Amino acid sequence: MVATEPLPIASHIKEFVIQKKDTLPLPLAARTRLEAAGIDLSHGYPERPAKPLFLDDAISIRNEDRPHIDAGACADKSKSALLSAAKEVIHLTKNIGTEIVGLQLKDLTGQQRDELALLIAERSVVFFRDQDITPQQQKELGEHFGEVEIHPQAPHVPGVPGVTIIWPALMATERKASFRQPGGASRWHTDLVHEKHPAGITHLHNDTVPTVGGDTLWASGYAAYSKLSPDFRKIIDGKYAIYTSAHTYLDRSNPEAGPKHIERIHPIVRVHPATGWKSLFVNRDMTKQIVGLDKAESDVILNYLYHVYESNIDIQVRFKWTPRTSALWDNRITMHNASWDYEGSEPRHGTRVTSLAEKPYFDPDAPTRRQALGLDDD
Repeated sequence: MVATEPLPIASHIKEFVIQKKDTLPLPLAARTRLEAAGIDLSHGYPERPAKPLFLDDAISIRNEDRPHIDAGACADKSKSALLSAAKEVIHLTKNIGTEIVGLQLKDLTGQQRDELALLIAERSVVFFRDQDITPQQQKELGEHFGEVEIHPQAPHVPGVPGVTIIWPALMATERKASFRQPGGASRWHTDLVHEKHPAGITHLHNDTVPTVGGDTLWASGYAAYSKLSPDFRKIIDGKYAIYTSAHTYLDRSNPEAGPKHIERIHPIVRVHPATGWKSLFVNRDMTKQIVGLDKAESDVILNYLYHVYESNIDIQVRFKWTPRTSALWDNRITMHNASWDYEGSEPRHGTRVTSLAEKPYFDPDAPTRRQALGLDDD
């Protein structure tokens, strides 16, 4: 093994430009992209929403049933318009992850967008490198997949609510990360499970990435469910759990009680409307307890389910980012985890759009992905 010296500090200084005095330096690639898109940075970056202080205010946001027509369910099953236009289609693993080469997301037709939604539903996460896409175009694409989530607390691109910021250096100003406790997105989780209509497709575009490290991992909910024995599946099929928000709020009637999470109840096994396949829908950070079970009983089952997701590398994909790369994944059928192994030594910045989907549902007659593909599933 050849020893390598730490990257010199000077090599990273050029990656920053000073946005404003007394503000966090914005990575040069990010600033260049934002300014080319006409984003006004003169009043500071990012823009922060007025935070709702109280829990009831936060719960009232999008607190109604609403119809959702899944774009993937409208697609031609052959996906010929999308796949025939690509230079190359690379399946990264057997169970999860596909890279599309030679297409620009901003130029996709409506038919190709529907087919992309179906491909994401089948392959869980799809990657596109060398993308020339503005935050506005990113949001417009997200609107094709569903209602774009506008978060009451997350910072967003100025003038473009719904396009949130993924910037570890910014997060570190509020909670400093460390090797032992990287925090943030460096844990297995699924986005926005506290919503009445939780997240469907998320599109993260990274304009700035570290040269070493900073990979993101995804795990397949379809495959995690199939890892369970048929008899164990019968135990969890039709069961519901309490899911919590990542952010906290105060109880208006008792603000001194401390911060509280939004809570929702969803099935722990759900069915994707585009594929009709069953998927395991739990995550260690935000699944609190299975409804109807004692806490100790629930913990035993949930900890085992988390273990299935997290320990089976054959149902995971690990992706090495390059600048100007987009990843689009379906939160209904995945968990993800961002590695902080670069320890903040280089800048990282991206913009994210999340499209909300249907209210989760369970269908006992739905097949698994393996059953639908004619694979052994016993």
